[in-house]
Amino acid sequence: MSKERIIKKITYYFRYDWLRYLITAILCTAIFFSLTYSNVYMEAYDIEKFSSAKETIRSPITVENTKETERRIREAVQSVEDHYEISTDVTEEQVASVNEIFEVIEKIESEDLEKVLSKSTITVTDKVNYLKQLVEEESVREMNSEVFTALFKADSADRMLAKELISSSLYDVFHTGVKVDEEEQVIKEIEQKLSYSTLDYSLVQALEPLIVYGVEPNSFFSADQTNEAQKLAREGVEPVLIRAGEMIVEEGQLITNEIYEELEITGLLNEERNVFPLIGLLILMLLLGMVIFLELNRAKKNHHYTSRKLAAIVILTCVIVGVMKVISFYVTTDNPLFFITPIATVSMLVKILIRERVAIVFSIIYAIVGSVIFNANIPGLLNMEAGIYFLITQLVSIYFLALVKDKAAIIKTGIGLAFMNLTTVFLFLLLSFEKYDMADYLLFGSYGFLAAIIATVLTVGMLPFFESGLGILSDSRLLTLSSPNQPLLRKLLIEAPGTYHHSIMVANLSEASCEAIGANGLLARVAAYYHDLGKTVRPHYFIENQMGMKNPHDYLDPYQSAEIIMQHPVDGAELLKKEKLPQEIIDIALQHHGTTLLKFFYYKAKDKSDNVLEEDFRYSGPKPATKEAAVVSICDSIEAAVRSQTNPDQKQIEKIVASIFEDRMLDGQLDDSKLTFKDLEIMKNVICETLKGIYHSRIQYPNEEKMKEAK
Repeated sequence: MSKERIIKKITYYFRYDWLRYLITAILCTAIFFSLTYSNVYMEAYDIEKFSSAKETIRSPITVENTKETERRIREAVQSVEDHYEISTDVTEEQVASVNEIFEVIEKIESEDLEKVLSKSTITVTDKVNYLKQLVEEESVREMNSEVFTALFKADSADRMLAKELISSSLYDVFHTGVKVDEEEQVIKEIEQKLSYSTLDYSLVQALEPLIVYGVEPNSFFSADQTNEAQKLAREGVEPVLIRAGEMIVEEGQLITNEIYEELEITGLLNEERNVFPLIGLLILMLLLGMVIFLELNRAKKNHHYTSRKLAAIVILTCVIVGVMKVISFYVTTDNPLFFITPIATVSMLVKILIRERVAIVFSIIYAIVGSVIFNANIPGLLNMEAGIYFLITQLVSIYFLALVKDKAAIIKTGIGLAFMNLTTVFLFLLLSFEKYDMADYLLFGSYGFLAAIIATVLTVGMLPFFESGLGILSDSRLLTLSSPNQPLLRKLLIEAPGTYHHSIMVANLSEASCEAIGANGLLARVAAYYHDLGKTVRPHYFIENQMGMKNPHDYLDPYQSAEIIMQHPVDGAELLKKEKLPQEIIDIALQHHGTTLLKFFYYKAKDKSDNVLEEDFRYSGPKPATKEAAVVSICDSIEAAVRSQTNPDQKQIEKIVASIFEDRMLDGQLDDSKLTFKDLEIMKNVICETLKGIYHSRIQYPNEEKMKEAK
């Protein structure tokens, strides 16, 4: 297939908007995927145990080391000591039994034993024997009598002191618990405590059997409490995580079994696991591509995105994603350099060159892509801090960039953006758990400030490239072209003042109509200013510029007149091309008469001869191909027709407007314009209302002579 046929075929297919939008979405998706591929791909290593690592390897994911976690759980459970339950009943019983012995001794000492025992002389042995008769405990009866003998021989104060010391000591040891294997140790502790008292040493020795009697195990093993403690210990063990970015092995380090297991756990030895993150990334990027296609295709009825605008989207996507990728190489956990990314450049340029809604949609998409690029090469992780920052800075730039009249508007937007970037950066620092000092605030804040400055400079610098290099017609350029000081408009004003006034009126009607039907009102207004520029070649051949002079057409053949009149769209297009005005304006100037019939000279020729071909009196076209071109074409005819009337009233205006709309539809002049019947109906109402406001009734003031006559 020849080169000419290939180009012809491509041009044929590119007539379809949906195909161009689809190709744009595919290219953007390819850029996203190719530059985020390395952020989710996990490289697999061919490593053997007990070999030296050839490079430093870090974990690409956060994953639990289950074996290490289980080992720590076992250690925690084994470290739990057996739990014992202390019986307060044993404590009270034993202390009460010891106290009972002392109480019985005091009772015996206070009684008249001679009468009770019927003896004239009472010995210590008698008291001991009597005591054993009074107590019920068999163990007390079998106790060595020396302890009782010693207590009876001691004075009352020593017995009370012994009682208090033994009772308090028992309470102390029972409070902490006495286990079965701790009885001897506890007895010695009590004896030692008594030995430090003021009691006689012989009495302390004699009290040993009583202490042995009082000490009894009161702390018993509790299976329930032990199990509960082990459960708590098990639950208290934190899972052992191998965190994303954590160094597993350093270059030159020996690959031990433990290190090898960590490499297996993180999937660094498994080539198959690397496929899943890539599939997930591909799905995400396809979804973003689908959003791009649907957004571009959604508004195709009202907004025609030319191939040049779509090329601008692809170029901007490639540039900003590439910039983010380069910056990501230098980002660390301690240095969030992504704050310096001038991503607002894209949002501002897309709004200026294309449309605000498209800029908002792409802002969301770029923020998502940025959160992947700055994920520190950790599959499955999105850097939400970077994503939110990118989204905020782009939306803020779109909001501040309300209307671009000149470069100053972009600079003002940059100033507002710098303030918002600083605020956002400080917000992230304040929300962080980490403590930052003043130097960090200044450093990271300067990143956000520089991002705004760089974005502003890039926007101002790149805008002429897209406007001139790609020939994209932006609102800022349209506003520049609408200035009365523009050389071509001054030429029109000076050489064809009537046409200039007519163009101003057409511009007002065209802008109002386009705004009502959702077309580009600013483009229609500016194009209307230039649509009759071709009349400056022969200005006096057009009635609005004759200003009382004789009509040159009265001396010309109808064919000659028609040729002069029908030439002005072509002449206008040539002048516009020579001055390198945007193609959209050139097209409207060339199409504003379509292939309509120049009826006046056609019927004038028919009056002279019946052998007249209609084709000789039709404009060469082409027909209006856009809504804006069709609107200018209709408003041009309507304004000229209404202006030719003398003081037209509302009914006349409505009749003229309706007839011109009907004539254009029947003549097929609107077939290529994408205007709907609903659009035409809306345009009729808007044009009629606007013209009625221009040609409203005025009070007829009497002249000076009539006023004198009235006097």
